[in-house]
Amino acid sequence: MATLKDLRKRIDSVKSTRKITSATKMVAASKLRRAQEWVEAARPFATNMARVMASVAAGMPRTDDMPKLLSGSGKDQTVLLVVVTSDRGLCGALNSNLVRAARRRINALLAEGKTVKILCVGKKGRDALRRDHNQRVVGQVDTSGLRNKITYADAQRIADQITEMFDKGEFDRAVIFFNTFRSVISQVPTEKQLIPVAIPEGGATKLEGDASYEAEPDEGEILMELLPRNLAVQVLNALLENNASFQGAQMSAMDSATRNAGDMIARLTLSYNRARQANITKELIEIISGAEAL
Repeated sequence: MATLKDLRKRIDSVKSTRKITSATKMVAASKLRRAQEWVEAARPFATNMARVMASVAAGMPRTDDMPKLLSGSGKDQTVLLVVVTSDRGLCGALNSNLVRAARRRINALLAEGKTVKILCVGKKGRDALRRDHNQRVVGQVDTSGLRNKITYADAQRIADQITEMFDKGEFDRAVIFFNTFRSVISQVPTEKQLIPVAIPEGGATKLEGDASYEAEPDEGEILMELLPRNLAVQVLNALLENNASFQGAQMSAMDSATRNAGDMIARLTLSYNRARQANITKELIEIISGAEAL
């Protein structure tokens, strides 16, 4: 049975932990609002950018001189998985759920006889995937410097690295995994194809109602300019979504940890009071028994 001294130490330890979790929760809550504003501002741009790419590309005739980012390499043997996770923990099952989804995709691709390469954006995904697929991890992007603000330039550097690998023929298709922010308690692991650009089935799409658009000078030159930008925009959107998901998941996890710490303190305090009362009762009995013996 724990002594009074042990119980006091445990109570003090849990109180210190509660202070940490409460402070972390408040920090995450303050960062969540800003991260959510960034996501809400970036979503329409990324969505419309993808629609523009799909609309222009769907109306472009299929020729041999099409941009490679649109047409692909002509093969589908090697797949690059870009897995976006956080650099820090204390966020519940956010990273583990995403890594689990990435592992399922890896296993499915391997079962089809394809070659899989992994580019990890964030330390948590790298550490988790290297346990089972160390030989398939071809690169890692450090995002520890992106805690305060994620900019287009940060996404551009990642997009340039992906484009450089594609130009060297290191993969045929690229897919990005990230967490889509829904709410503080809901973050959805999401998979999106980056290269080649996904074109909806059924031909050209309209951007607004039934209006028709003419490309000047032509679709090929427009796509050559916009396709690299679209790649950076989609990477930026994934980074912002994952950042907001991390802040929301951390806020929720730390809130639960703070409440659990309070419950544990209450239970330990009750045990401490009972043990203390038992010791007092024992001492009183010993005093009374000694007095009667005299």
